[in-house]
Amino acid sequence: CAFLAGKLNVGADTVQHGVEGLTYLLTESSKLMISEIDFQDSINVLGFSDELKKLLLQLYLDNRKEIRSILGELAPKLPSYHSLEWRLDVQLASRSLRQQIKPAVTIKLHLNQNEDQTAQVLQTDPSTLLHLIQQLEQALGEMKTNHCRRIVRNMK
Repeated sequence: CAFLAGKLNVGADTVQHGVEGLTYLLTESSKLMISEIDFQDSINVLGFSDELKKLLLQLYLDNRKEIRSILGELAPKLPSYHSLEWRLDVQLASRSLRQQIKPAVTIKLHLNQNEDQTAQVLQTDPSTLLHLIQQLEQALGEMKTNHCRRIVRNMK
């Protein structure tokens, strides 16, 4: 940065911020795979000359697929669902309480990660499980809204 700043007669911070801004512009545009028109609209507000706008557009068009593939490689590999086992346990009495009902749901979640299988054991009471189910159903319902559909479509 210091060498380039000396050549351009500007501060090193200015060069660093310029590179960071350009990197951000290209990565975010590539993530969303925005069209030529949307990219031009994005850079129009920056006040660049027409020649620089054309160069930025060409840079984006030439490199967006490669940037997208690099971003895909950098993304963390999250585990995926394989199967689920569950069991309902009910404690009906104990030494101190002769009549009690204490239900518990035990879930064994099998996951695939990098061709390896792992298992996670979770235990909860039925009311917490019902709340979790309601929250997941609400999230699935939100995925059907137009706003979320637009976001998902742009992510592909």
